[in-house]
Amino acid sequence: MAKKKILFECQHCGFTTPKWMGKCTNCGGWDSFVELNEQQQEVVKNTNSVSALTAKAISINDIQESEVYRYSSLDVELDGVLGGGIVPGSLTLIGGSPGVGKSTLLLKVGSNIASLGRNVLYVTGEESAGQIKLRANRLKANMQTLYLLSEIRLEQVIVELAHREYEFIIIDSIQTMYSESITSAPGSVTQVRQITFELMRIAKEKDIAIFIIGHITKEGSIAGPRVLEHMVDTVLYFEGDSSQELRILRGFKNRFGPTSEIGVFEMKSEGLVSATDVASRFFSRNSEQSGSALTVVMEGSRPIILEVQALVSQSHTPNSKRQATGFDTNRLNMLLALLERKLEIPLSGYDVFINITGGIKITETAADLAILAAIISSFRDRAISKETVFIGEVSLVGDVREVYAMDVRLKEAKMQNISKAMVAKKPLEKTAIKTFVVDEVTKLLEWY
Repeated sequence: MAKKKILFECQHCGFTTPKWMGKCTNCGGWDSFVELNEQQQEVVKNTNSVSALTAKAISINDIQESEVYRYSSLDVELDGVLGGGIVPGSLTLIGGSPGVGKSTLLLKVGSNIASLGRNVLYVTGEESAGQIKLRANRLKANMQTLYLLSEIRLEQVIVELAHREYEFIIIDSIQTMYSESITSAPGSVTQVRQITFELMRIAKEKDIAIFIIGHITKEGSIAGPRVLEHMVDTVLYFEGDSSQELRILRGFKNRFGPTSEIGVFEMKSEGLVSATDVASRFFSRNSEQSGSALTVVMEGSRPIILEVQALVSQSHTPNSKRQATGFDTNRLNMLLALLERKLEIPLSGYDVFINITGGIKITETAADLAILAAIISSFRDRAISKETVFIGEVSLVGDVREVYAMDVRLKEAKMQNISKAMVAKKPLEKTAIKTFVVDEVTKLLEWY
């Protein structure tokens, strides 16, 4: 009699091991391993193994380039994030915190596509068809070719696809779906992996664009195995608090286009709509206050003016606090050390807090100069003019370096009636903004 093979799987990342472990060596999760039965082991084996079909290698010069066809979702911001529109046969995963507007956006997009005469299927496992109908009434998304299916069994979804030809499918959400051929609970690693694999097969075989809504963990990542993000063609994340009006949709993976673009949406009574006049939404032109500075960052090809806020207060504890919202805390610590070394500003006994308005997370270094300006402004309690922007990267040696797309940034600042700019190097093209060169951090003191 053959010995029974035992296999344990981490419910956080999908890592498998023949022995039970208290802590996953792959993702670091505690008490996350469960034993798989023979049926579940066979599913893992089939989905993780390479296809047995033999394939003959072809020279890359003999391969004809395939043309990617797209159709519009009738939403300018979403089309921009996707690289120009929806690709038939693509599998897209969209995640975000609860209440941020994932279901609202996709229901509206489904209605837009249905208005073009295309059949759209909305599969809901979290809400009833009546609840979706109430939201559709509010969004004015009632279209004859928009079909609702309140079902969590994958097999019933496949049966529905056999009855009618669809061109766009929405799965809300992947964690609530389950396959009857697998005994594990919905949302488990085995279920999510198998269902995603089946959806990918359906999308490619039937040339249907499928959008999947995914839950996120408290760390902000998509719940379930990491293989989920590897299997899909596009991964989109919603950023922003549900209590704020503006929401940002950012692409983290796109096999059919760039991942640098973002979409900005505004929550209104009729749902999420593409935000207009985005340029003035992320900074305030109210009365000047200390601890506030303006900068211009690039989100893909779009320049956005942001307000950097800093608060420096005397610490009453032995360990001073260093907190940043929307900015890398490690880089903040580096900039603070640079201020103490080059400008001899004693910040070791002060708490420093940084906030980027609008819910945007700065991922580039062009805001370094504005961060320093806001910190010095708060420390000395002197306001900075709202007619000035600070653009430049600060290095460890204390010099300020030029950033890319300077002409585009200054052009955007001019459109918002900003008259001065502190930069590392004057732009090659003539600009209506008066530029001041700041090539060293020590020169910042000349302005305060």
